[in-house]
Amino acid sequence: MRSFKVTEFSAPLTSIEAPTPEPSGTQVLLKVRAAGVCHSDLHIWEGGYQLGHGRGQLSLKERGVALPLAMGHEAVGEVLALGPEAKGVKVGEVRLIYPWIGCGQCEVCRGGDENLCLKPRCLGVHCDGGYADHILVPHARYLLDLAGLDPVTAAPYACSGVTTYSALKKVAFALGEPILIFGAGGLGLMALELLKAMGGKGAIVVDLDAKKREAAMDAGALATIDGAGPDAARQIAEKAGQPLRAAIDLVGNAQTAQLGFDCLTRGGKLVMVGLYGGGAPWALPLIPIKAITIQGSYVGNLKETQELLELVRFKKVKPIPVTQRALEDANATLEDLRKGKLVGRAVLTP
Repeated sequence: MRSFKVTEFSAPLTSIEAPTPEPSGTQVLLKVRAAGVCHSDLHIWEGGYQLGHGRGQLSLKERGVALPLAMGHEAVGEVLALGPEAKGVKVGEVRLIYPWIGCGQCEVCRGGDENLCLKPRCLGVHCDGGYADHILVPHARYLLDLAGLDPVTAAPYACSGVTTYSALKKVAFALGEPILIFGAGGLGLMALELLKAMGGKGAIVVDLDAKKREAAMDAGALATIDGAGPDAARQIAEKAGQPLRAAIDLVGNAQTAQLGFDCLTRGGKLVMVGLYGGGAPWALPLIPIKAITIQGSYVGNLKETQELLELVRFKKVKPIPVTQRALEDANATLEDLRKGKLVGRAVLTP
C-alpha cells in the first residue's frame, strides 16, 4: 500500500510504500475512495496549537501523536477484507469511516462519547488515516452506510459535518432566530447547509476572505460581515435586527472569540469549535454579569454521525463545494489550505 505520512513535523509529507495490512480480529480493511483535507490537519502537520498569553505551543507529540503518521480523518472506503471476528459489513460495500475512536473500555466510551476519551485511537490523528490507498479500521461499528451518497462529497461528513452538527445541537434553543457563525471555510459552509436542514432561521457569517463570504451567501447566509472592519460588531447587530443569543466560533482565535462574546446578549451561548489558536480574551467579570455560557465542542460522537447521515438523506442536504485532488497532491493541497486558497473542502482520491 502507498501512504503519505508526516515523518517530521512541519516537513513535507513522505510517500511510503509498505505491505498492505491483513485484518485480524474485528478489524476491517478498506480501499480508500476519498479523504478530506481538514484545517486540523495543518495543526497535526505543524505539531501543535498556539496557546497564547506567552504559553507557547500545545505539543501534539506530548499528547500522544506519534510519527510517522498518515493523516486524514475524513475518509470513505470500500470494504476489501474482514478479520475473522468482524461482522456487520460485506466486501464491496462503500462506507463512511467514523474516525473519533476511543479506548472502548472507559466510562466515557461506554456512554457513547468516544470522541472525548482520554486514551484516544483517532484515525488520522493517533493512528494512520486516509492519506493512503488503504486503511485499517478496528471494528465494523465505525463504518457507516452511505446509502448511495457520493464518496467524494460525503467524506467531509466524518469531521466538518459531525463537528458542525454537534455544535448546532448545542445552540438548538436559538435556531428559530438568527445565529452568528465565525468562519466560512469547509465547516462554515457545512454549518449553513445543516442549519437549513435543521429548520433554522439562518446565520450571519463573519470571515476575513471576500471569496469565502461570497460562498457563504451562495450557501444561504442571512448576511456576511468582514470581521476586520472596525465596526464589525455594529454591522452584526444591524444585520441581526434583534439580540443574538447564540454564536458558533469555527475559527477559534482571540479576535473571533472576543467579537462573538461582545455580540451576545445576556444569557447567550458561545460555542468554541475552531482551533486556530491563541488565548482567551474575555473580561472575567462580564461572564457572570452577562450570564454567558462558553462551551467547547469537539467533533461529535458516533450516534451524532449516524443522525447526521439520516438528516442528509432525509432532507437531501446539498454538499459543500469540493475540490478533488489526487493523493499524490497531498503536500500541495496542504499548502493551498494553509494559504487560504481553497473554498469549501479539498478531498484526496487515490
